[in-house]
Amino acid sequence: MSKKEELIQFLAREFPQNKCTVEEVGPMSATVRMEVGEAELRPGGTVSGPVLMTVADVGLYVALLHEIGIVPLAVTTNLNVNFLRKPSADAAILGVCRLLKVGRTLATGEVSLYSEGSDALVAHAVGTYAIPPARNDGGGR
Repeated sequence: MSKKEELIQFLAREFPQNKCTVEEVGPMSATVRMEVGEAELRPGGTVSGPVLMTVADVGLYVALLHEIGIVPLAVTTNLNVNFLRKPSADAAILGVCRLLKVGRTLATGEVSLYSEGSDALVAHAVGTYAIPPARNDGGGR
């Protein structure tokens, strides 16, 4: 089974409320996708901020777990999002994540968010994840 398939199965089993799908994973990177429907829109017909933050956070989580192995208790310690332009209300949101540094206890990455089918950035996020001690003694690999 590929690492991507392992991640998809892990998310389905342990994080079933997650609405993002894993599109790609690679060294220090991941791309996730979230469909946009009526429930993801806020008044004014734009994709809500929490949806964009979710895509960014899940993108970081997937990229990190791909890099260090499935360590469920890796958690977000910081997420900063800059909203740049109105996302399309009728297109999925794509989060393209690149990990900048993976250390022993912390990992930092950035996520570029797009409306599917457009090259225009709708938001940019930078986040940090804490890596639990169990991973440090080989328990996470």
